[in-house]
Amino acid sequence: MNINWYPGHMKKTKKQIEEDLKIVDIIIELLDSRIPIASQNPDIAKITKGKKKIIVLNKCDLADEKQNQLWQQYFENNGIPAVLTDSNSGKGTEQCIRKIENIMSKDLQEQAQKGRIGRKIRAMVLGIPNVGKSSFINRISKRTTAGVGNKPGVTKQKQWIRINDKIELLDTPGVLWPKFESQELALNLAFTGTIKEEILPKIDVAYYLTKFLIENYQEKLCERYKITKEFIKQKLSQPQPENENIYEIMLEIGKKRGCIISRWKHR
Repeated sequence: MNINWYPGHMKKTKKQIEEDLKIVDIIIELLDSRIPIASQNPDIAKITKGKKKIIVLNKCDLADEKQNQLWQQYFENNGIPAVLTDSNSGKGTEQCIRKIENIMSKDLQEQAQKGRIGRKIRAMVLGIPNVGKSSFINRISKRTTAGVGNKPGVTKQKQWIRINDKIELLDTPGVLWPKFESQELALNLAFTGTIKEEILPKIDVAYYLTKFLIENYQEKLCERYKITKEFIKQKLSQPQPENENIYEIMLEIGKKRGCIISRWKHR
C-alpha cells in the first residue's frame, strides 16, 4: 500500500513558514506522543535549523506513560527542551510557557540593555496535520481563538495569538512532506488521523492497525474491545492465510462496537 498526501496548499504553507521564520524568536514544534519520530516533519527540521526550539509532546494521555518519559528524555539529551502536554485537560501548558520564558530570558535581558524594553517573545507553532496545534493554542492562551477538529486541515491560515504580557504565538496550518520514507511511517500517520480518510483504503489501514495491536498491545486491545486472548489465539491458529484470520478478528471488533449486526437482526 502506497500512502502519500501532499496537497498544493502544503507547499505554499512551507514557503510561508520559511518567510515568517525571519520574524520569530523561537519554534514550538508539536509532535504526537504516540509517534514522536513519525510525526516530526524532516523538512521543518531543515528550515528551522539554528532557531531556538521547544518540543511539545502532545496527546500524552493517549500514549504509554513510560514511553512518554523516555521520549522526553531523548529530546532533552539531544539539547532540545521537551514538555509533555494533554491539550484536552491543559496538562503541561503552563510548564511550556515557563520553558519558553526561560529559554528567551537571556535574549530579553540583552535587548533591555539596548533600550528595547517590553518587546514580546514571538513564537511560531509548527506541526503536522491533526497533531493538536489548535487545541494546544486554545489551552495555552485560555481562549477559543483557533478552530479545532479531530481531522487534518482545520487550520487554514496563519494567525497571531496573544498568550500573556510576554509571549505571542503565530499559529500555522499543518504541513507534511512530499514523500514518506517508509510504509511503516506512513501507516503510523494514517493510524493517528494525520492523513485525510478520503484518500485511504480504510480496510487496509484497519487491517495493519489491528495486526500491529495484536503483536504489540494485545492486552490493551482485548481490554478495549472486550475480547479474550484465547479468542485471538484461536483465530490466529486457523489453517488459512494470516490476513483472513486477522480480518475475522476485525469483524469481531466491529460487532463489539456495534458497527456490524447480524443479518437476521437487520431484517
